[in-house]
Amino acid sequence: MNARTWQSRIASAVMKHALLKASGTTIFIALFFSAYFYLLRNPAHEPAIMPVLWLDRAIGFSPWSLPVYASLWIYVSLPPALIETRRELYFYGASIAATCLLSLIIFYFWPTAVPPSGIDWAKYPDVDFLKNIDASGNACPSLHVVTAVFSGIWLNRLLNRIGTPRWISMLNRAWCIAIIYSTLAMRQHVAIDVATGAALGIFSAWLSIRLSSQESRSGI
Repeated sequence: MNARTWQSRIASAVMKHALLKASGTTIFIALFFSAYFYLLRNPAHEPAIMPVLWLDRAIGFSPWSLPVYASLWIYVSLPPALIETRRELYFYGASIAATCLLSLIIFYFWPTAVPPSGIDWAKYPDVDFLKNIDASGNACPSLHVVTAVFSGIWLNRLLNRIGTPRWISMLNRAWCIAIIYSTLAMRQHVAIDVATGAALGIFSAWLSIRLSSQESRSGI
């Protein structure tokens, strides 16, 4: 396919059900944050402090990674934007909602927090603001990583379907990896949070894509 063909296919996909995609993504993020912050402020019991591994010590604090960390909320909107049918759009929404719900259930029964970093957050006002929002700490598995990996795998599938050049798929992978890295560089999560989040994101994306493909073939 030439550049004009894949570019026009992206434009066409984005325009289909645009209002539904925009409103659905906004509502989903709002509901997610409401549930997440409620659990942070109302844990079932005292959060467990997660252990620090060699990878946590190897990756230094990087305040510059805050924009990358925050870019998740743009990143997660890309897969639904490229879905062309209502049927698949509803399936995708249900799949990522179920994945996030499972993560929140785990966090409810096993609340966790990152250990004190010893960093004076007052020197980094933007990061300090984020730390204050997150109250007691962050969940294991990392919801940031779960949603980034889930979105990245689905986005790769959609980009391949559209026929985009290889460099776009590489950019997708790099963006996903950068978001994952930022969770450690921002001291928002520890390596165990990231590993479990990646595992859940991979499994959920694989399962949802498999079920979506089976549904498409059967014409249910």
